[in-house]
Amino acid sequence: MDTQHMRRKVTVETLRRFMQELASASRSPGKVYFTGGATALLLGFRDQTIDIDLKLNPEPQGAFEAIALLKDSLDLNIELASPDDFIPLAPDWRERSRHIATIGPLEFFHYDFSLQALAKIERGHAHDLEDAASLVRGDFVSAEDLKRRFAEIEPGLLRYPAIDAHQFRAKLDRFLATLAKT
Repeated sequence: MDTQHMRRKVTVETLRRFMQELASASRSPGKVYFTGGATALLLGFRDQTIDIDLKLNPEPQGAFEAIALLKDSLDLNIELASPDDFIPLAPDWRERSRHIATIGPLEFFHYDFSLQALAKIERGHAHDLEDAASLVRGDFVSAEDLKRRFAEIEPGLLRYPAIDAHQFRAKLDRFLATLAKT
């Protein structure tokens, strides 16, 4: 990407336009899972974000070509990124992903809220922790869900050498303790 060119912020309107145009350009059925700022926008936690993070699974024909064009025509940052790039994947993540809309051949979802929150807690940036807290406060995920989900993915942390399982658990415990005080 040209680092000299700052793309515009993503709003709900530009995200919905992206969804429409991606669906129009796709030549086969597929599923698009939003995560991060796109989820925060659609759930009303934020009024803008710097990029659209998504995962395609299964990938619709023509999606990558469309993304390359839409990135420029809409002047947006679009990243192929999801929680499983950062933390272990849970086998039922698809079933736990919430449907947003079906447009043409595409189905759009919020990637599993508990895995989104855990990935944000592991990263630990202030805006990530605020997004994770918003998911809990909005009843999209509970403290118990996060504890249970962490226990499910913890054995898979061996495949993520950059993550120390004990430190990750401590981050989760601190997050939950802070949340309980508010």
